[in-house]
Amino acid sequence: MQNNFLTSIRSLKLIDGCKGTQVYALNPSSSGNGGGDKNHLRPSFSLRSKSVQHHHHHHHHSSSLVFENLLPYGLPSADQIDPPIDPFLRPVDPVSALAASFRRLSDAADPATLCDLYLEQHSFLRPLADLKLLRRSLRSARLHAPDVHHRLVLSAWLRFERREDELDPSTPPLASCSGTSPALECPRAALSSEPLSQSSPCPCRRAAAAVKPSIADEEESDVWFCIGDEEVACVRCRVATLSKPLSTLLYGGFAEAQRERINFTHNGISARGMKAVDVYSRTGRLDDFPPDTVLELLAFSNKFCCEGLKASCDAKLASLVRSTDDALLLVDYALEETAHLLVAACLQAFLRDLPKSLADPDITSVLCTPEGHERLAAAGHSSFVLYYFLSQVAMEEDMKSNTTVMLLERLGECAAPGWQKQLALHQLGCIMLERGECKDAQKWFEEAAEEGHVYSLIGVARAKFKRGHKYTAYKLINSLINEYEPAGWMYQERSLYCIGKEKMADLKTATELDPTLSYPYKYRAIALMDDDKLGAAIAEINKILGFKVSTDCLELRAWFLLSLEDNEGALQDIRAVMTLDPNYMMFHGKIHGDQLVEVLQQHVKQWDMVDCWMQLYDRWSAVDDIGSLAVVHQMLAKEPGNSSLRFRQSLLLLRLNCQKAAMHSLRLARNHSTHEHERLVYEGWILYDTGHREEALAKAEESIAIQRSFEAFFLKAYALADTSLDTTSSAYVVQLLEQANSCASDNLRKGQAYNNMGSIYVDCDMLDEAAECYLKALDIKHTRAHQGLARVYYLKNQKKAAYDEMTKLIEKAKNNASAYEKRSEYCDRDMAKNDLNMATRLDPMRTYPYRYRAAVLMDDHKEEEAIAELSRAIAFKPDLQLLHLRAAFFDSIRDAEATIRDCEAALCLDPTHSDTLDLYNKACGRADPLSK
Repeated sequence: MQNNFLTSIRSLKLIDGCKGTQVYALNPSSSGNGGGDKNHLRPSFSLRSKSVQHHHHHHHHSSSLVFENLLPYGLPSADQIDPPIDPFLRPVDPVSALAASFRRLSDAADPATLCDLYLEQHSFLRPLADLKLLRRSLRSARLHAPDVHHRLVLSAWLRFERREDELDPSTPPLASCSGTSPALECPRAALSSEPLSQSSPCPCRRAAAAVKPSIADEEESDVWFCIGDEEVACVRCRVATLSKPLSTLLYGGFAEAQRERINFTHNGISARGMKAVDVYSRTGRLDDFPPDTVLELLAFSNKFCCEGLKASCDAKLASLVRSTDDALLLVDYALEETAHLLVAACLQAFLRDLPKSLADPDITSVLCTPEGHERLAAAGHSSFVLYYFLSQVAMEEDMKSNTTVMLLERLGECAAPGWQKQLALHQLGCIMLERGECKDAQKWFEEAAEEGHVYSLIGVARAKFKRGHKYTAYKLINSLINEYEPAGWMYQERSLYCIGKEKMADLKTATELDPTLSYPYKYRAIALMDDDKLGAAIAEINKILGFKVSTDCLELRAWFLLSLEDNEGALQDIRAVMTLDPNYMMFHGKIHGDQLVEVLQQHVKQWDMVDCWMQLYDRWSAVDDIGSLAVVHQMLAKEPGNSSLRFRQSLLLLRLNCQKAAMHSLRLARNHSTHEHERLVYEGWILYDTGHREEALAKAEESIAIQRSFEAFFLKAYALADTSLDTTSSAYVVQLLEQANSCASDNLRKGQAYNNMGSIYVDCDMLDEAAECYLKALDIKHTRAHQGLARVYYLKNQKKAAYDEMTKLIEKAKNNASAYEKRSEYCDRDMAKNDLNMATRLDPMRTYPYRYRAAVLMDDHKEEEAIAELSRAIAFKPDLQLLHLRAAFFDSIRDAEATIRDCEAALCLDPTHSDTLDLYNKACGRADPLSK
């Protein structure tokens, strides 16, 4: 078997040097509800079932022979897994940074500064990797955009984040949205001077105003402009009103003022163009003129300072830009004539066609080069936000490209001192390090650090290390640890510059301070592999894969499984990798993952679609999301156009907190839909997941009007339930879910609907009905329904039955951190503590265990220990509920400064959180007299 496998791999004749982009995981962004009282710390139920993103190894001689025969590229190498330097701002004190951002927004006296302040907030939220928070900041920046330029850039950025380019890629980026786009993303709204609110309807929904026909004034001509052999009759007083220079020419001290016929041959305008000037001077309209004539008028208006005519030409030409091709034809004219609105329209076309437009040299010459920057600036369209957006897109596409470097250079030129300069310089350092230009990288990192970005010092250290100055790098990070509050990333970085026990000690500390860092797990796993302890290596990498799924960790586990000749297990992980990143290159960039799948599947049992469905049911019931993802990947290989499988894939990815990959799958589901009602449902989910609930509801209703379907009713029920439900609306949501289950669907989805019905009945205190729903869900193997049934038992005062029900879930579920967490509610304090400690070991990102333990400590009057318990989690996950609870604890010991800081940080994450607002106002009220 293995010889055949090796032959198959080698027969691919792969080029060892080919490389692929390695995508690092998103940090999960789980959420929980609750306040300072530990009785209200219970995590909320999610209606959609989302989870709350140069030394060589030496082996024993006998082992190395086995390994070399197993894998053509050997085993993973520790010297090729160095953690990337995050290409965004990372404050050494994230809580204080969030609090400061909230204060700046609250204290902003000038509304014109709000746009930049929300962009700053966006930059500070990047380390949290919460797409909803990031999108909220961008939406707020767009709402407060001070001019057309900022509106069009931020509108395009919001559109890009939804990746609308993936929906019908053949559609021109500026095609009329017909009211289907969110108003903040509408291209017409972006170019309009009309103010827009969060609830404003898209301008495209409004009926177009009737256009009045142009009626030329019949006023008698009294002056003729001679151009070549032609004479153009005009009204002197009308032409004179177009500008002061023309008025002086026609009524001032020039000879032309006394003439009826004026020679205009050498003024750069044709007779046809001058006739258009005459019509405009009489009517003030340009409706009937072709684009080339309007361009003539634009040049004429610049030459003779005709501001009104220029504005009309500018607006007319801007309205003609409907595609990137149109923009390319007009952009040079626009820049030459500094036509602000036309440049805006062209720029909008380029931005809405990203990332594709960055591959066009004509476009990059405008957007990326110093000359293009100067021309854009002259037309009023060069800004930090423009290059911030462009550089993010370029870095996502190719970190090492010259285009990325040029855009970051432009970003630096536009950056103001402070966070903007820090960001631009730090990102330049990251790019240069990726390109291997370590001297330049060190320079940029040093400049970023001088601007105040302490995190850039690890870039300085990394560049020094790569230039051969290992001890200098070690000393630099050592001083960083001594000077600032230690963080996990500091110890992770220092571990790169030491060996042996010292290195392992630093990695252990890094994991204790920040268990979400993947490098320590990966390094320890490879070290265990070096000691021929592959089982222990897999167990080590499983620790992080249990709560943070990423391509690099899945690849590493697949590598280990191949070494153990577990081809089925390896194939499962590789399929999951290829779901997360279809372009992923395995074995340190040596072989495309799809090629490895092709070879491996020849050495495992083949499944037909019936087998796949049975396997999917088993894995779904076992709460094995990675296994389910792999099965769906195999099914899609057989039926690539199956939109329902794409949708199911997106649900699994959401459970795994892989939000970008989930949205990509959802867009593919929409694109592969063969029926209009299906397409509308998937569009509705896309809108819902990007914060447009009302638009999502409209899509669901439109779909139901075409055809009643499970998914349309489910979407409508889910979107309606995403608010505080009263008895009447709860009954309506249950009715919608019952209608969903009356439609054709598979049991996996029907089980979810029954589960959701049960949760609503529980909220309405209809416990018998809830139990009936949960039992129906369990009958069709919806294992998560054990959790709801346990809740019913608990509310019926059957605590032992509740505990036993959760034990069943723990035994069945492969990923059971949430089950341990939930079971803790149904046992005494000591048993609860054990369950919550287990939940934290399995998934340190879950916030409820920290909050519960802290609340218990506060009950025991151990205030410092309680605050320390919360601080331990806040250090790597500044969560709203954690911050609120810690603020309440600080308030209880009368530490007003810390209370206010934590409240401000929490309000930066959610400005509407009522409990935090109350606590904040109370703390500020007590602090004010002290400051006087």
